[in-house]
Amino acid sequence: MARTKEFDPDTALQSALELFWRRGYEATSMADLVEHLGIGRASIYATFGNKHDLYLKALDRYNEHRDLTLLHELSQPGPALPVVRAVVRRFAAEASSELQRAKGCFVTNTAVELAAQDPAAAGRVGASWDHVETLLHSALMRARAQGELPQDRDPRALARMLLVLMQGLRVVGKASSDPGRVVAAAEQALRLLD
Repeated sequence: MARTKEFDPDTALQSALELFWRRGYEATSMADLVEHLGIGRASIYATFGNKHDLYLKALDRYNEHRDLTLLHELSQPGPALPVVRAVVRRFAAEASSELQRAKGCFVTNTAVELAAQDPAAAGRVGASWDHVETLLHSALMRARAQGELPQDRDPRALARMLLVLMQGLRVVGKASSDPGRVVAAAEQALRLLD
């Protein structure tokens, strides 16, 4: 007869996500995971696979939650340009806040730490960025169709620029002690939408 799990895999995955997000992949050992999750190494392997598998599952969970939030924000009916501006300003505010700066963005952290040598991580980072770009592009297309964005503006190019800006805000925000730097950059970029 198979033993039942004595822990909630969903809770354990969320706990692993938080640890990886705070410390990164390389700085988190299997012993750290055992201690932080409060479950045995064998249970972690049986449920999630190895450390790399668990990291990728944590990254998938992060992306699912973040993507739903952005989808909700950027697909609201009504004027689209104020929503795009609000999303960019939210990214800048998070990147410059003391609480968020310590952790940064899990996708951006993964891109910086692992993407160059880890194809699976790079694929997830790329898919996340593609999704964000698509959401921004759709919102900017709506904005142009509704007369909020001048017709000579390229929604795809603007979406790409905003994606790169938003990811850059995360990197600079995490490394800089000057929160005004990211806020000023975001505001300057948003002028391109006028």
